[in-house]
Amino acid sequence: MAPAKASKQAAHDWLWTYQEEPHRTRRHQIIKAHPEVTKLCGPEPLTKYVVLFVVSLQIFCAFILQSTPVFSCQFFLMAYIIGATANQNLFLAIHEISHNLAFRSAFANRMIAIFANLPIGLPYSAAFRPYHLTHHKALGVDGLDTDLPTKIEAIFLDSVLGKAFFCTFQILFYALRPMMVYQLPFTKLHFFNVTAQLIFDAILVKACGWNALAYLIMSSFLAGSLHPCAGHFIAEHYVFERPKASPKDAISDGPAPVETYSYYGPLNFFTYNVGLHNEHHDFPAIPWTRLWTLREVAKEFYEPLPRHNSWSYVIWQFIWDSDVSLWSRVKREQQVGSGRRVTAGWTKEEIEDINGGFIPYRNRLFVLLAWRCAKTVVSNQ
Repeated sequence: MAPAKASKQAAHDWLWTYQEEPHRTRRHQIIKAHPEVTKLCGPEPLTKYVVLFVVSLQIFCAFILQSTPVFSCQFFLMAYIIGATANQNLFLAIHEISHNLAFRSAFANRMIAIFANLPIGLPYSAAFRPYHLTHHKALGVDGLDTDLPTKIEAIFLDSVLGKAFFCTFQILFYALRPMMVYQLPFTKLHFFNVTAQLIFDAILVKACGWNALAYLIMSSFLAGSLHPCAGHFIAEHYVFERPKASPKDAISDGPAPVETYSYYGPLNFFTYNVGLHNEHHDFPAIPWTRLWTLREVAKEFYEPLPRHNSWSYVIWQFIWDSDVSLWSRVKREQQVGSGRRVTAGWTKEEIEDINGGFIPYRNRLFVLLAWRCAKTVVSNQ
């Protein structure tokens, strides 16, 4: 009985490791072998045009659906096929912009992220950036990496129905989980993000009615639900080639299981090449348009790594495969192998990160215009 009990306990634990995350080591190896890859770093001018097009597309779709019943096949199919794909694209535009890869100016990057946020319906771009950058510098670190499921999620959703529920509502888990792990200080940038979003939503409702806003909210929900593009949330860091479970009190000194998977399929076209996830974590400063070049230059490093061939199948396998669950994540303690301790001690200045303050004097016109616009909307209600 004892061995069976121990095995059961081990199966319901994370894949703990003492090893540092692999991307830092591989980045150094690639730079040593191919120093020219550093020239791929830097902003991508195309990003702002893609953001402008997708934001415009979503506003146009919201406009033409203003008189369509929300509970109709036409409304749902439009939200699922066009809206969810478009808003997933905007999620990943904000992801790209969080690495300062749309403009050289930090201020311009914060502003276009807030602009990309508008068709999502709810403000989150300001909060996303520090949580996501912590995910990069503290991959798999318990209590810091908010991409990791919490223990409550893993326990209560450890079944086929539980995993199906998680996949259906995963956008809500990703939105609410970070605040349960640790809180960030509320800054003027957060305030501006919220204010801009509320103004946009109010204008949209006044001009096009509530159905238009419902379309955007439904698009965001479906973008993080049972949608092919949503498979990337699970595909990126869940361990599908599951090794023997390694509970915290029995960590081996062997290599950690592969914890980042790439995907090289056609859905990368809609998602800023986020499928090239090993490449992205190795070089977060390389924009989406140059990740394929990185892979080609350093293909001897990337070819041997496991990959996913379909994001849709990833969702299916995650739900039905008993060897894959929310427990299938590599975890580390905050004191990592080399003795380097990672933290998430974000200050307001680091979150805002706009030339030492939220808005320099020459850019305060943005705040003034936003305030006057808000007063106009409220007075006309």
